[in-house]
Amino acid sequence: MSKASRITKRFDALKKEGRGGLVTFITAGDPDAETSLEILKGLPGAGADLIEIGMPFSDPMADGPAIQLSSQRALKAGASLKKTLAMAKYFRAEDNETPLVLMGYYNPIYIYGVERFVADALDAGIDGLIIVDLPPEEETELCLPANAAGLDFVYLTAPTTDDARLPRVLENARGFVYYVSITGITGTKSAGIEEIEEAVTRLRKHTDLPIGVGFGITTPAQAGDVARVADAAVVGSALVNTVRDHLDDHGNAKSGLVDAVLGLVGDLAAGVRASEKAKAAS
Repeated sequence: MSKASRITKRFDALKKEGRGGLVTFITAGDPDAETSLEILKGLPGAGADLIEIGMPFSDPMADGPAIQLSSQRALKAGASLKKTLAMAKYFRAEDNETPLVLMGYYNPIYIYGVERFVADALDAGIDGLIIVDLPPEEETELCLPANAAGLDFVYLTAPTTDDARLPRVLENARGFVYYVSITGITGTKSAGIEEIEEAVTRLRKHTDLPIGVGFGITTPAQAGDVARVADAAVVGSALVNTVRDHLDDHGNAKSGLVDAVLGLVGDLAAGVRASEKAKAAS
């Protein structure tokens, strides 16, 4: 029997605490390598329970303007998949507990080489992968090799993923299930908590994996509501927008950028933790 991953251990710990978690997303190398690493290192202390690291890509078709622009900024600053893995390795040298999940698209991984990528991701301390353009029908490309090597392959589900489709999507899912609470691109709108609660209830009939809910969460109150009905709230666009809002006219980081991002994470974490009593009582 394989040992539990950091992702599984973290969700088990959250369950014992009686609360949902906060999953934060940043794009590697945005707005530059040094600032991005500083943000990454500060996330656990600010209250992030799990961290998604976006792999910059030139054509992030499923992402809204905020994350698209963050990828463009990172690539302009020289970001690459190799540098993203190095960033994770720097983080892991100081933090051996916080789960790290790489999120992005298959093309850069295909070019890098799947076998090499899986080996280097494990070496860098990566715990899971979310590859938004690889459906279950293409699981032999990366999902199965990743799972076999010990990288949890996290699948996305959406309001349009019906009960007939879910068993196929979840068959080889590992770590947790990422429920995309709206149809469309990221960061453009949000779903009502009643809809999310119904969706989570439906998902739980198909899987024992923890369920993280994202897309459109921007406030501590929203994060708390989601963490109360799901296993985690996932926040991305609000954080990369905070990066954007603290750049000068040349796209360089202004003083206070890191503190602003980590401050928002702290506020979101407080919102999630405020839901602890309600979740424990439910």
